[in-house]
Order: sequence, then C-alpha cells, then structure tokens
Amino acid sequence: MSQHRILLYPHPNLRRDSAVVEEFTPALDQLAQELLETMYEFKGIGLSAPQVNVHQRIIVVDTTPDRSDPQVLINPQVTQAEKPTVYSEGCLSFPGFYEDVKRPHQITVKAQDTKGRDVSIDAEGIKAVCIQHECDHLDGKLFVDYLSKLKASRIHKKMLQSKKR
Repeated sequence: MSQHRILLYPHPNLRRDSAVVEEFTPALDQLAQELLETMYEFKGIGLSAPQVNVHQRIIVVDTTPDRSDPQVLINPQVTQAEKPTVYSEGCLSFPGFYEDVKRPHQITVKAQDTKGRDVSIDAEGIKAVCIQHECDHLDGKLFVDYLSKLKASRIHKKMLQSKKR
C-alpha cells in the first residue's frame, strides 16, 4: 500500500510551483520509489511529486502495459517539441475525467536521475504526452488549463460535487 495520498483538484497545493532538487540523497531515491508505487497502485502512467504534496521537481512515468519501463526524472525540462497532435488525457488528481488536449507528439527532455547524473530522453506518442503533463504539474499547471472555459468549469463543478459526497 502506498505511503502517499494523491491531492484531488481543486486542492490549492496543486497550483504551487516546485523547487529544484539540489541534493541527491538516499531519501530522494526512496521518494522516487514511493512515487512509482503510488502511480502503479492508482493505475496511472505518470505522477508528479506535487500531486502527493511534495513540492520538488520530480516526476515518474511508465507508459508500458506491463510496468516494465519505470523512469524517474528529476528537474526535467522539455528542450525540444515537435508535431502537435491531440490525445485524450486523464489525471490522477481528476479521477474519472478524460479530455482531448493538444500537445507535441515528439519531445526531448533533459533531466537528472536520482544520483544526479544527467539524462536525455527522446519520447513520442503517449510517453511524450505523459512527460509534458507531469512537467506541467511542477509549475502548478493542470490539464484543465488547456480546455475551454466551459469544459474546465464543468469539471470544476463535478469535482466539487464529488468532494462533498
């Protein structure tokens, strides 16, 4: 069982900016493993540290059906993006909601691993979309920010109603 609870929209901490990770300690490695466990437990393909109320620039992704490619990206930055396309996106902070969002289909992301080593990843398709989605969380940006005001308002109202229950 996960040690972390996922913040649900409209929790205000989902809108906070995250701090750059400067210390690469065993505690960081432990947090990364806990993020992966939480993501898998909730059947996600990506999770950012801010979604569990940890405001550091850490994301985890694994878009494989068999959970065979877990990746931890510390201080990720998308450095190249090409070929815009539309994907149906969901978010663990918005359970049950999926909407079409336009994002680049191919990206290059530079980051660090849990030991502080530089990594560069070329991603396309759902993996590229997932990385971009999780990177947005690090800046307090949510997938509803890409939607029309009407769609975003409907989701906001439904999330508030489900919170009351």
